[in-house]
Amino acid sequence: MPDVLVVGGGPAGMAAALTARRHGAERVVLLEADDDVGGQYWRHPPGRHADPGERHRGRPRFSDLRAALLRDPGCEVVTNAHVWSVDRRDGRPPLVHALIGEVDGQTRAHRAFDPAALVLATGAQERTLPFPGWDLPGVVTAGAAQALAKGERVAVGRRVLVAGSGPFLLPVAAGLVGVGARVVGVVEASGPARLVRGWGAEPWRLAATGGKAVELAGYLRVLAAHRIPYRSGAAVVAAHGADRVEAVTVARLNPDWSPVAGTGRRVEVDAVCVGHGFLPRAELAITAGCALGGDGAVEVDHRQRTSVPGVLAAGELGGVGGVDLALAEGLVAGAVAAGGEPAPAALRRRAVFREFATRLSAAHATGPGWRSWLDDATVVCRCEDVTAGTLRRAAGATRSRGLRSLKLTTRAGLGLCQGRTCGPAVEDLLAGVLDPGRTANRPIAVPLRLGELADHNRTGNREDVP
Repeated sequence: MPDVLVVGGGPAGMAAALTARRHGAERVVLLEADDDVGGQYWRHPPGRHADPGERHRGRPRFSDLRAALLRDPGCEVVTNAHVWSVDRRDGRPPLVHALIGEVDGQTRAHRAFDPAALVLATGAQERTLPFPGWDLPGVVTAGAAQALAKGERVAVGRRVLVAGSGPFLLPVAAGLVGVGARVVGVVEASGPARLVRGWGAEPWRLAATGGKAVELAGYLRVLAAHRIPYRSGAAVVAAHGADRVEAVTVARLNPDWSPVAGTGRRVEVDAVCVGHGFLPRAELAITAGCALGGDGAVEVDHRQRTSVPGVLAAGELGGVGGVDLALAEGLVAGAVAAGGEPAPAALRRRAVFREFATRLSAAHATGPGWRSWLDDATVVCRCEDVTAGTLRRAAGATRSRGLRSLKLTTRAGLGLCQGRTCGPAVEDLLAGVLDPGRTANRPIAVPLRLGELADHNRTGNREDVP
C-alpha cells in the first residue's frame, strides 16, 4: 500500500511525488498514462528524453525532476498506466483501479491501489468551440498542432492560421514556424479592451512572475521575424472546403464574441489550428466525489485538499494557470499528502501565479456570443454527427432539463470520445435550458475493452489492497 499515490506525471504530479518523498513518505507511486513523465507541457519526441540541445523553456527543470524520480528507490514510476475507475470509501481516500500497458495492447495488467493519500494531477484538456466547417479535415486543435510539432517534428499544413483565445496561441505559432509551416496569422478572440483590463491593471505586479515576460518577448520576436500578423477581437467563424479545409472566414467580434455583421474576410489556408483555452480534466475527481466550482475546476483549500478526505489536487485540475502554478501546487500538495508542512517559498510562489491565473481568466474568458457562430446545420458532436439544430429542437420538443436525458435522446456525447470534445460546448450551448450537469461525469474514465472489465475481478492484481 503506497503512502502517497499520484495520478498524473506532468509538472504538478512530478513535483508532488518528489516532495512527498522529501517529507517522509516511505513509498510513493506515480501513475502516468504516457510512455514517459512530463505531461503535455514537457512533451518529447518518441524514444528521446531530455536533449540538452533542444530549446524548450524549463527543460533543465524537467531533466532534474525526472532523474530524481527514477533514481529514488522509494518512488515507483508506472508509465502507460491508465486509471479507469476509483471507488469511493467513507472517510478514506478512494481505491484506484488502473490498467498497465500500451493503450491498444491486448495484455494490459490490472492493478489496484489503496493509498493513504491520493494526489490528483490529471491536468487539463483543450477547449475548442464549434463553428460551421470545424469538422473538415485540416481543422485541428492548437494542442494537436503543438503536439505534432514538439513530439513528431511534423507540421499540420504548409499554410496555417492559428486562432482562438489565450497566450497558448503564441507558442503554437512559434512551434509551427520551427517545423517549416508558413503561419499566415494569429487571431485572438478577446478584444484590446479586455486584454488591457486583464493584463494591464497594475502591471508591476507581474514582475514577480519572472520569466513570463521574457517568454512572451521570445514568441513576439518569432512573429516579428516571420512577419506573422497578430489580430485581436476576431475569430474564425467558418471553415470552407470540399475534401479538406481550403479557406476560413475570419470576422471581427463584439465584446461578447458575437460576430460584427459584414466584417467577414476569407483567408486561404490548408490547415487551421483553433483553441479556446483549457478545461480541467475532472473525470476522476468527479467520480471520487470532489466538489467542483462553477468553472468545472476542483475546489481546494489552502493546503490543496479537496472535499474528500485524503484526496488532494494540484495543477490545472484546480484551475488553469500554467506550468509555474502547477509546479508550486505540486510542491504544496506533496508535502501535505506526506503529513508535512509546505515550504513558505512554495506558498509564496503559488500566490504569485494564482494571481497570474486570475489575470489569464479575466483577459481570455469565453464570451457567450460564440453561440451565434453556429447555424442549425453546424455539427456539434462529431462522433455522432449531432447538429446544433438537433440539440435545440430536442430540448424544445422534449422539454427535457436533464443533460443525461438529452444525451440519450440525441446521442450527443455518446460517441468514441464520450463527450470530451463536444461536452463543454453542449453544456454551454444549452445554458439556461438544462439543469446543471457535467458531461465529465464518467464512472469509467477511459476506454477499456469489455474483456478487460470482465477480467477485472478474476485476474486483477490486488497485491496493493489489504
